[in-house]
Amino acid sequence: MTTADTTPPLRIGLLGTGPWARNTQAPALAAHPGVELSGVWGRRAEAADALAAAHGTRAYTGEEGIDALLEASDAVAFALPPDVQAPLAVRAAEAGCHLLMDKPVATTVAGARAVAEAAEKASVASVVFCTLRFAPETSAWIAEQAAVEGWFTARAQWLGSLYAAGSSSEYADSPWRRDKGGLWDVGPHALSVLIPVLGDVEHLTAAAGPADTTHLILRHTSGASSTVTLGLSAPPGAAGVEIEVRGERGTASIPGWAGAETAFRGAVDALAQAVRTGVPHACDARFGLHLTELLAAAEAQAQAG
Repeated sequence: MTTADTTPPLRIGLLGTGPWARNTQAPALAAHPGVELSGVWGRRAEAADALAAAHGTRAYTGEEGIDALLEASDAVAFALPPDVQAPLAVRAAEAGCHLLMDKPVATTVAGARAVAEAAEKASVASVVFCTLRFAPETSAWIAEQAAVEGWFTARAQWLGSLYAAGSSSEYADSPWRRDKGGLWDVGPHALSVLIPVLGDVEHLTAAAGPADTTHLILRHTSGASSTVTLGLSAPPGAAGVEIEVRGERGTASIPGWAGAETAFRGAVDALAQAVRTGVPHACDARFGLHLTELLAAAEAQAQAG
């Protein structure tokens, strides 16, 4: 005889109504068996109404709507530009809500630090959604490589064609992404893989490539080095994601993964576990702050030429 699970669902509100919210977060939250989608907030009332109606929940808008959604939620998920996300994450933490944030947490060190400090002060759990840390296939690979000693070097290449001629991606309309480029958009993904496998970054060199491309050379605390190429403007034929590590036992390459929605469900599970156990997840707000520090240093170097 089995005992029914009487754990109440985690009430998670969604802040944001753009493509990421529509395509990934709202469907994942609404379908998660351990979650109640407690509402959707948007800056445009019609967008909030449409997304909430599509998933059987309540729409919120305006400043008063943010407070109402926070009051109705145990946690909040963010599908907003990073520098809109950061002050709202501070506000949510101060209201006692756990945080499920998108990467990067912010594009300034001060903004990311404010989030990390607010989360710690309020004793709320936090998770930053770096996709590869939560997709089942890639998270298992990362854990496997992190347990292996003797890595010598690594190579990560994450090139998108978001801004290539003829691209029709709705994500290309994002002002912050166009302004900050691949370093800030896909850089967190690459770093979130390399750091747990090779150790923290103790030295970083950055240089600008064509269009928004940025090249990084990293030295890690394990003694290994890595190179990283990031961009969103590659020709379609040059786009793709490759991450490989090389060491005493040979070469290992990261596998493909099923998609963002499956990975996001993994991030929801991670947040729920951190809430339940009180044990911080490795990809929490403090890690998000560290990623922002690295990206800001890389940006400064690349801009200095």
